[in-house]
Amino acid sequence: MADGKVFQLLPKRSLWAGIPAIVAGIICIWVGLGVLTESSSVVRGIVAILGIAIGYWGLNSVVRHFKGENFETSLWLAIIWVVVLVLAAIFADLLPLQEHRNTAQTLRAGTETLLRPDLFSVHPFGTDRQALDILGGVIYGARVSLQVSVIAITLGIVIGGTIGTVAGFFRGKTDAVIGVFTDTLLSYPPLILLLALVTVLEPTPLNMAAVLAALGIPTYIRISRANTLVFAQREFVLAARAMGANRRRIIFRELVPNVALPLLSYAFIIVAVIIVAEASLSFLGIGIQRPEPTWGNMIAAGQDDFDRHPHLVFIPGGVMFLTVFALNRIGEKARQLWDPREANI
Repeated sequence: MADGKVFQLLPKRSLWAGIPAIVAGIICIWVGLGVLTESSSVVRGIVAILGIAIGYWGLNSVVRHFKGENFETSLWLAIIWVVVLVLAAIFADLLPLQEHRNTAQTLRAGTETLLRPDLFSVHPFGTDRQALDILGGVIYGARVSLQVSVIAITLGIVIGGTIGTVAGFFRGKTDAVIGVFTDTLLSYPPLILLLALVTVLEPTPLNMAAVLAALGIPTYIRISRANTLVFAQREFVLAARAMGANRRRIIFRELVPNVALPLLSYAFIIVAVIIVAEASLSFLGIGIQRPEPTWGNMIAAGQDDFDRHPHLVFIPGGVMFLTVFALNRIGEKARQLWDPREANI
């Protein structure tokens, strides 16, 4: 009986510990980003990160008190982050953002350069050396990254998924030829192949998406082929064969809808990889360049002032880190739900 009473008190303890932790986390974030405006960026960053960690622990305790110990707080936070980022990128033109692209307008407006982050100012994330708004650059940079990623993923799924499904269904010589083609593409070092393609094409979002899609097609061929081999032995495919369905119907009506879900689950991971690849190219100066802001060229522009103004690098880098982490977290959960090979483990 006493043990039962103690067990019943445990959730309440986590609740009462979680609420103060949330409040303490919010206060730390507010102090780091809104109060310590005259302190160094390193100190402010440490205080803000500490607040985020404390706030997350408290939020996780409170949510699990009501939803149960199996509730995945990090997964839902990742979904919320991605949804907010996507909505901000889509409706960026409607948001009250300051100038992030045209330096002539900042000069006419007399905007100060290298302003430090201040959540309660018109430049919450500060400004760069050209007085451009970092918040606006981050949001419009998200638009570029998401645009390139979505186009690249769509091309990769359609082309690579179709080829892989055909290889897994027909097998034999068709599978062998496609296997040689896939192995040939994978034999080239991705960075060298990427640099070669980028130097030939103009660095526009559409061209960048096509180049990154070309690198992802071999991966999607292998994923779709492996899943086709799994589904080709299922009862619904054998029933379709027995009923006299032709090959085209079996591929596009029976196999493709089932293979699509595992491909989509891996799409979140590939999107994260593409975001890092696009930012890396922009950072190296061979991707999308100013005046179009991207996370990569924002980091490159701020590296010379990193010692005195680390927020120029940490803010776009932090947003990219959170986005990649969130996409990987969502992709991991999607694989557990949609990939039949994961389900059998």
